[in-house]
Amino acid sequence: MKLVFFLIMGLLILFFPAAQENSLNWDIDSIFDEPFPFDESSEDSGDSSKSSSSGDSSVLDEVMRPGLVFDASFEFVTGIFPGYPEVPWESKKDFAWKPGMKMVAGFGLDARISPVVRVKSTFNFLFPDFNFTLGDFFFDYNMYDVIFFRGGKYIHSWGVSPNFGFTDLLARVPSDGGGDSYLFRADIPLGIGGFQFLALTRADLKVSPEITRRDFGYGAKYNLAFTWADFNWGTYYKFGMPLRSFLSVKTTVGDTELYTEGLLAVDVDETDDYTGAVSFGFARDFFGDKIGVNGEFVYNAEKNSFWFRPESGVREAETPLAVDGINLAFNVFYRFGGKANPRLFFQSRYAPSQNSAMIVPGFRLKPLTHIEVYLAVPMSLGSKDGYYYGNTEEPNGRPFCVMLLVSLKGNISAEYYTK
Repeated sequence: MKLVFFLIMGLLILFFPAAQENSLNWDIDSIFDEPFPFDESSEDSGDSSKSSSSGDSSVLDEVMRPGLVFDASFEFVTGIFPGYPEVPWESKKDFAWKPGMKMVAGFGLDARISPVVRVKSTFNFLFPDFNFTLGDFFFDYNMYDVIFFRGGKYIHSWGVSPNFGFTDLLARVPSDGGGDSYLFRADIPLGIGGFQFLALTRADLKVSPEITRRDFGYGAKYNLAFTWADFNWGTYYKFGMPLRSFLSVKTTVGDTELYTEGLLAVDVDETDDYTGAVSFGFARDFFGDKIGVNGEFVYNAEKNSFWFRPESGVREAETPLAVDGINLAFNVFYRFGGKANPRLFFQSRYAPSQNSAMIVPGFRLKPLTHIEVYLAVPMSLGSKDGYYYGNTEEPNGRPFCVMLLVSLKGNISAEYYTK
């Protein structure tokens, strides 16, 4: 069975069609994983000098000029979550409304100390928790436009799948869980690609600054970006976890974006004990980008593997178990356009071997400046012993609810640069 699995994985990766240059950028605009204000995407290089070879030197000097950027953001979210502890057509238990509210004020400082050094720091104040949380807190260092370093507290991810992040090796954690990521990485551009090397720990440094080498994981990734396809290969290992390697390929055929990924996990104590996963997906927009469709197939042969999901605007941080076996995803959204920019979306997951499914139909609009309204109905279907019945998209862990949220948010910034 293992031999057949890896043969299929190899065929999917090797028999990949050539096409034009692309960038997989499909997003269902799900509200469930939206970060707090100022939690930046770690894909930002932090240094514009990476593209300086083709840019105008005067523009580059202006961008790299030492200075400070102060940011302030706010977000007020309130809503109700009426639902049942079981699906309503089977429930004999009481209905609960579960109203909720959260206010977040974010403050950030982005300091360009010199053309080669940048420091970014952010923190948030939450109500009604009455506590401060540290957001991104890192430095960038540009060594002769050859090696680009970033170190500190921030989120960094690998892989291309918008549905199943099994190739995001940096999010994998042991069964006893994990926390925020603190990592140091070095990016070395080379030709049409480049190398990345990193060390990462999820130790709780706020409780104890003492860490050992076993608290760190180490990884490396190589990118090769042809005009017809983009390849990424990476490997990551942390003590007490399997040695994992992945390969992802994405390309465009006509107007359809295609991607495939493969994972190999090896037990370092028993080298003949290996498992893995493979996936294939597509994304396509229709009718002037009004309709977007995404589908994906994944087969995961890993057992008892966990990943860390950071805290978001409506959900606490958690360490869910990755679903094993065959899994299918299908997502679609429709952009109406117009003044309020309304959008319908439908998200679904299906694990046939477990007779388990999850669907999230929803609606979003922006009726007024700074105000967004969300209506979503996350529900788990199928066996009560299935994966999605115990791993729901509802913030309170219930298999059925109606989420009605209203958010008021905005931000402002002030800049100061040296002469």
